[in-house]
Amino acid sequence: MSYLLHIDSSALGAASISRQVAQSFLDGWDGRVVHRDLAASPVPHLTAAGITARGADPARYTTEEAAAAATQDGLIAEFLGASAYLLTVPMYNLTMPSVFKAWLDQIMVFGRTMSQEGPAPSAGRPAVVISARGGGYGPGAPKHGLDYVVSTLEAVLGRQDMLGLDVTTVVPELTMAPHVPAMAALLPVHEASMTSAHRRARELAATIVEGTRAA
Repeated sequence: MSYLLHIDSSALGAASISRQVAQSFLDGWDGRVVHRDLAASPVPHLTAAGITARGADPARYTTEEAAAAATQDGLIAEFLGASAYLLTVPMYNLTMPSVFKAWLDQIMVFGRTMSQEGPAPSAGRPAVVISARGGGYGPGAPKHGLDYVVSTLEAVLGRQDMLGLDVTTVVPELTMAPHVPAMAALLPVHEASMTSAHRRARELAATIVEGTRAA
């Protein structure tokens, strides 16, 4: 086992529900952890230089391409060096935080982390995505079908023609219920969701630790 790559993207720090549930996972993890907090230290958004550097001869890089390539190289090496992933990606305005999207855009490179021929280098590695949201987006909820976080990440992270990870999502819901009077009736549902999310995070940690030991 190399290490768990733990990526945080919530802007709320210790108050983040996604981070709190992730801590339940970490409490059950006994291996090395590499932590990157994208809210505290955002990675640059992908630029024109970052795109052109991917197909350019390093000996002919411009100054901008060299800097962009160095950023990508470091993030890709960190990603590929992990044997498992813990990603906290809350819902912001129906989708993922922009800092997490910036990180994805930096690491997703054909010929390095993605392959058009055969599986990706990270194929089959376990990834746990924890995505809290203030409301409810499941069947029967008024906003059902408007969750563009989980479906997008399951495709980007999990599809075999992309990163090919073995993705499991944990979704604490209705996190605004304790704070919004109009949602008071939903408080028991929120509390049950929180209990389930923390329990599931602990279970996943135990399962992944066991699996990486056996590998």
